[in-house]
Amino acid sequence: MRALVVVGLLAVLALTFVIVALVRDTQGKAGTAAGCPDGWPLADVTLHKQEDVKINVFNATDEPGRASAVADDFRNRKFQVKKVGNAKGVDDVAVLRYGPKAVGSAHLLRAYFLDNAKLDYQEKRTDDVVDVVLGSSFQQLATTTEVNQSLGDLGAPEVPKGACAAPVKE
Repeated sequence: MRALVVVGLLAVLALTFVIVALVRDTQGKAGTAAGCPDGWPLADVTLHKQEDVKINVFNATDEPGRASAVADDFRNRKFQVKKVGNAKGVDDVAVLRYGPKAVGSAHLLRAYFLDNAKLDYQEKRTDDVVDVVLGSSFQQLATTTEVNQSLGDLGAPEVPKGACAAPVKE
């Protein structure tokens, strides 16, 4: 009989401890928009479909017309290409320039360069467009199979330092 009383008392104490811990939890809103410090941008980390991703394509290589060809390739893959132009020289495969509203889109584009693109997160940027700057080391975009494998390797998009995750749109 005493054992049952002790076990019952321990169960009540454990339940009380759990309830107090949940009520006093100060980290319940950590990492969300509700717990975001004032002035921090909200990063959209949603992994969008290609047709929802807006990009600008810039050629930073010595090969004329490279941006137009790659922009056509992106259009064929259902991306929304807004601008095509030239940029200053880049030695990397590519540079992806984006702001808080395009974090998920830039993550998707990384897969098209097999995670060889340099990321240039610009905290003050207010649009949801990713600038794709093709560098001198660029050869070609990844195939659909390679993109899918690369996305699996990359995992989920991460919130950049100094930003908070925006609420998920349903």
